[in-house]
Amino acid sequence: MIWLVALGGALGSVCRFLVGPAIQRAFGFTFPFGTLFINVVGSFILGVVAEIAIEGGPLSPNGRAFIGIGFCGGFTTFSAFSLETVALFEGGQVGRASAYVMASVMLSVTAALLGLIAARQLLAR
Repeated sequence: MIWLVALGGALGSVCRFLVGPAIQRAFGFTFPFGTLFINVVGSFILGVVAEIAIEGGPLSPNGRAFIGIGFCGGFTTFSAFSLETVALFEGGQVGRASAYVMASVMLSVTAALLGLIAARQLLAR
């Protein structure tokens, strides 16, 4: 299982490396959109995995470890989020920093809930 977590983490990290900057370029560099996007999507994926695990759905413990711990752990970027928030505050951009924190928390929690709901719908079929 350790190798599955490591492989998932490597895959998640590579996806973060590719997706984060692409989103950032698409939306501009005045706000950390890339990190926000990654954290919201990662929260959704983890919500799906958690619900499938809770309901005993068609995802093995190895699959849960690969996706939930490995991929999501490598893909999401809480440490980057924290550093970007501090940089915004230190740069005197208190409003942007506050908006980033609120958007990150609210959107990521909402995405996790939507992931749970989506998995429940899929499992009900």
